[in-house]
Amino acid sequence: MAGFSGYIAVDELYDGPFCVLSLVDNHTYRRLAYKVLDHPPKAADITRFLTDFRKQLDARNLKVAGITTDGSNLYPGPLALVFGGVSHQICQFHVVKELNQSILHALAKVRRELKAKLPKLPRGRPRKSQGRHVRKTLREIQRINDLFEHRFLFVAHHLTPGQKRTLNRITRGLPQLRVLREIADEVYGLFDRRCRTETALEKLAQLRRRVKRFKAVGKTLSKLDSPNLPKALTFLDDKLLPSTSNAVERGNRRHRKMQKTIYRVRTKRSLEHRMALDLLREMRTGGRRDASRTLHRARTPSRFSELGAAEPVTVL
Repeated sequence: MAGFSGYIAVDELYDGPFCVLSLVDNHTYRRLAYKVLDHPPKAADITRFLTDFRKQLDARNLKVAGITTDGSNLYPGPLALVFGGVSHQICQFHVVKELNQSILHALAKVRRELKAKLPKLPRGRPRKSQGRHVRKTLREIQRINDLFEHRFLFVAHHLTPGQKRTLNRITRGLPQLRVLREIADEVYGLFDRRCRTETALEKLAQLRRRVKRFKAVGKTLSKLDSPNLPKALTFLDDKLLPSTSNAVERGNRRHRKMQKTIYRVRTKRSLEHRMALDLLREMRTGGRRDASRTLHRARTPSRFSELGAAEPVTVL
């Protein structure tokens, strides 16, 4: 608990019939607490886990200033019960990911509609009277293929000038697709730290009203009405509150990698030992970093002397 920042991230990791609850300092990336369950977590399990951590904080006269989680329904109730009044941030990455998936689903729907309208090409070599009709159909097929190949352009955060030209070319005559790209830009603009949460909520209300006017994409982008989206804007009023739960997610990714390379047989005891070793590894991060820097300096040749000759270097 040395150097506790006051901002934490909480997440759960499923491993077969087991579940690992993790609580990480969202600034120092240190795991502060964990618990292995032999059943899927419930609200009561989350409450007990957070209550035990709260007791450790009270014993050290420490307080929590902000909490970041994903959009799971497991956390709002226990967090309000144990840490009532503390800012609760929904991970920005998870919210934007869901919205981007909605935009890609809307794009796929448009591609299917365009493909259904294509006339069936005649077999064999087309006649001269059919040449113009065939060329037009082939151009539409190529555009449908381009929409699939360049679908990432509709959800990318930043576009280069060349990518913008490509996007304008493949969406020519399809205003609903250009609206999708504009909506993506407005969604990214909501998370701009230069504005406050109140301003971002006003922009979100305007965006929701605008989307409802476009019936072609309104139903597909129903994720804009999710209650998690306003909660993902909490960090705008607190410069120290991280907007994502990457601090705990990186530990989960490291655990997934260990599953594949280190062990295969999973028991509750082995999971507890693995988490304990991982916690010990994080505690020694500072010393390991200093040792790596020392070895790097020892292996790096020294600067040339004034005479132009290199000094001998001892390699450890």
